[in-house]
Formats: sequence, structure tokens, C-alpha cells
Amino acid sequence: MPGAVKLGFGSLAMPSKGVLVAFTGEGLRLGEATRAALGPARDLFVRASRAEHFTGKSGSTLDIVAPAGLKVSRLIFIGTGKDAPKPHDLIKLGGIAMGKVPASATEASIWADLPAGLMTPAQAASVALGSALRAYRFDRYKTKRKEGDEEPAQARITVGVADTAGTRRAWHAQLAVADGVMLARDLANEPANVLYPEEFARRARDLKKLGIGIEILDPKAMGKLGMNALLGVGQGSARESRLVVMRWNGKKGGQPLAFIGKGVTFDTGGISIKPAAGMEDMKGDMAGAACVVGLMHALAARKAKVDAVGVIGLVENMPDGNAQRPGDVVISMSGQTIEIVNTDAEGRLVLADLLHYVNKRFKPKFMINLATLTGAIVVALGNEHAGLFSNDDKLAERLAQAGEETGEKVWRMPLAAEYDKLIDSKIADVKNTGGRSAGSITAAQFLQRFVDKTPWAHLDIAGTGMGSPQTDINKSWGSGWGVRLLDRLVRENYEG
Repeated sequence: MPGAVKLGFGSLAMPSKGVLVAFTGEGLRLGEATRAALGPARDLFVRASRAEHFTGKSGSTLDIVAPAGLKVSRLIFIGTGKDAPKPHDLIKLGGIAMGKVPASATEASIWADLPAGLMTPAQAASVALGSALRAYRFDRYKTKRKEGDEEPAQARITVGVADTAGTRRAWHAQLAVADGVMLARDLANEPANVLYPEEFARRARDLKKLGIGIEILDPKAMGKLGMNALLGVGQGSARESRLVVMRWNGKKGGQPLAFIGKGVTFDTGGISIKPAAGMEDMKGDMAGAACVVGLMHALAARKAKVDAVGVIGLVENMPDGNAQRPGDVVISMSGQTIEIVNTDAEGRLVLADLLHYVNKRFKPKFMINLATLTGAIVVALGNEHAGLFSNDDKLAERLAQAGEETGEKVWRMPLAAEYDKLIDSKIADVKNTGGRSAGSITAAQFLQRFVDKTPWAHLDIAGTGMGSPQTDINKSWGSGWGVRLLDRLVRENYEG
């Protein structure tokens, strides 16, 4: 758990101190356990609701300080709306509840009770997941706090449930996912002078303690494999590139699922250098690789019954005298030649070699790659959906369903041969960008050339993986987007 927050489970008994958070439906409908525990204080709840015009609409809150007749210091009600909350709604409610706990609080209770009845263990664990994700913060480099800065929460959070043992079992899997998301956030939030390719690879190696097999390839090893597209991106940096292979064998047999991440630990744009404004955000150009590491952590920590491989390419794109130039031609691992027309279209070069390598070596059931690939996807979809490109309808449908269930939504974009003319090169097999028109699509068309016939999906997370909107479950710059989405995809469709 992040910071000093400690999360556990207990009964639905009225606490003797601290903060109490309860849920109410629209029309001030309370669950039976909540009604019984409040006793005469229900009248206080009704009077305060009328005074504040609180009706229990979804996401609304009512805060009663020092409630008369109760020993708790604060009584907070959160509205759940008219309808029964969906799984993602429960996670959101947990985040709202955690956000309402004052930073000065040392103890807080959240009651897993709804107007329709007591939450199941799985539902209560979802509320706990939302609370854990909301509590995350990245402040390890702050040595001083200004007046008014929110202090890290110090509270011991107890989720009151009907079935303590059952909820703890359900929480085991959710905790694995929470830790995976927070690992991905940590990686995305780190500054590039701390998290460069070699250090990123070292942190990925820590997954060994969960039973994940780790291989790390250096430039010499990648050179022997012919990964000239990947290596070309990093040749202008003083930091050596790395490739990390992570293998989880939870089923031990059959084709593995493959997850592939772009890991540009800092992207200046190379010789085609980016504008100075906002370039500091390019420390997050490895959010795809961060997600893959977080996902592999989640799968191993919850002992997922599946074989999975995670592969990340780690490079730093810098403009020195040895840097790749516009006009250069490189021979990728697949043998296809690539004309470099813009060195800032570097992520697809990394992924081109990774996709071919994974396909050739592991012969996976499917490949899903994640990358903060194009600014064009932000223009198209903003920060609410990731762009989904796929050559397989079933895989695309399953990803879309997992997105609806987790709130990490995707929107399918087109792939069509007609777009290939934009990336056809006059002197090589393909050029690495087709210009401004259909920028996200031509990037996906480029990647598809290195996939062959394997079911594949490309997730462009430029709008969701870094600098994404602040939500009820994320107040961090690095969102850890994709870990929950892909864990749900695996759990619902491929385990067993």
C-alpha cells in the first residue's frame, strides 16, 4: 500500500472513533446494516440531508462533522444513485470514499453496505481497490511542503463487510492488481535521469521474486538478432538500450499470451527535435512498458492460471553526433527496410522489432502492444479512450468489453490497405511516418507489417497513459492505465 495508508477488513459494527463513510441510494435509501448501526442517528442524517439538499445522487457526498450521539469524529455519506452500482462504479465509490477521508485522520471505516443489500466479497474488494488506488501518491522527491499542501494520508482504513474471510480472499487478487497499477505509476512518474533503460531493466528484474522468469538483452545481443530498428533509436544516447523478456508460466502448456510495451525512457525527438514546451512530459514515453511490467506483476502475484510473456524495449532518443538521421535506412529484424523520415516517429521502430521477435520466438496466441505512440490519437479521442487497432474482431471485442467493465475504455479505429500508400517509401519497403493525415492510423498500419497473421491489437495510450485526467481513483500524473484492462481481459477470457 502507498505511503502510510493501511487497509484491512472488519465487521459492520459502529466504530468508537475516527471517520465513518457509508453509502446511500438516491432518495436517502440506506442498507439494512447501515440503518441498524446508525440507530437514532438516522434522524440526524435526514435533517442534515435536507439542510444540504443531499439526495443520494451518484457520487454526491454529505459530510457531518462531530455527529451528535455517535463517537466518530465525522460521518460521511456517499450517494450511489438510483441503480445498483456496476463493478467499475464500486471501484469509483471506493476512490470517492478514500478522497473524503481527511489527511489528518488516523482511522477510518468504510461500510460495504448498499440499499439493495450487503456487498458480496467481490464487491467489497472492488471498493477496497478504489480506495487503494486513490491513496497512491508520488512524492518521494519532495523534501518540503508548502502551506496548504495536502499531507499524505496516515489513516488505517477498515472496510466493514459481512463476510470478512471471504472478502480477504477476494482482496488477494485485487491487491495484486492494485500493486501492479501502482508499480506502473511509479515507473511512469520517475524522472528520466533516475529511470533510464538500464535502471528500468533492473527494476523489471525485481519481478523474479514473484516467480517470473527474466531475460535482459543488451545492444550486442540485440545486434546479433538484427534489431537495427530498435537500436537505431537509442544510438544517439549515452545510455545503452535494453530489451527485457518477462515470462509467467501459470498454466505450463500451450501458446502464451504476449504483451509488448514501448519503453522510450525519454524522447527528445532525436534530430527531429521536439519543441521545448512540454518536453519534460516525455519522461512518460515509456508508459506502455510500465503497463506491461505492472500487468506481469499482477498476473504473477495473483497466480493467474495462464502462460504469459511480457516484452519491453527500452531506449532513450537523444540527438548527439551518432544519432539516427532523417533519410537513413535501417534493416529491421524481419528483414524489411525502413526509411527514417522523422526521428520523432521512433516508438514504432522499437515496436517493429519487438513484434517480430515475439512472434518468431514465442508463437503466441495473440499479441497486444501498448505505446504512447501518437499525438494524433489525443486529437481524435482526447484523454478518455485509448485508440484500439486490431486485425482480429474477437480480440478487439474482448478488449472493448474489458474496457467497459474496468473504466479503462478503448475505441476501435480503422485499419485498411488504402492507408498504406501514405507510408510507402520510394527507396525502402516502408517509411516510418505518413505525415499529419491519419497519423494514428498510418502508425498502426506500419506496425501491422511486422505482425504477420497472428491475432494482434495495438493500443495507442498517448492520451491515457501519462498526463491523463485526474479521476476519483487517480490523482497521479502517471495513471498506470492498462493494467486493470488487460488483467480483466485475461481473467475473463483466457484463464483455466
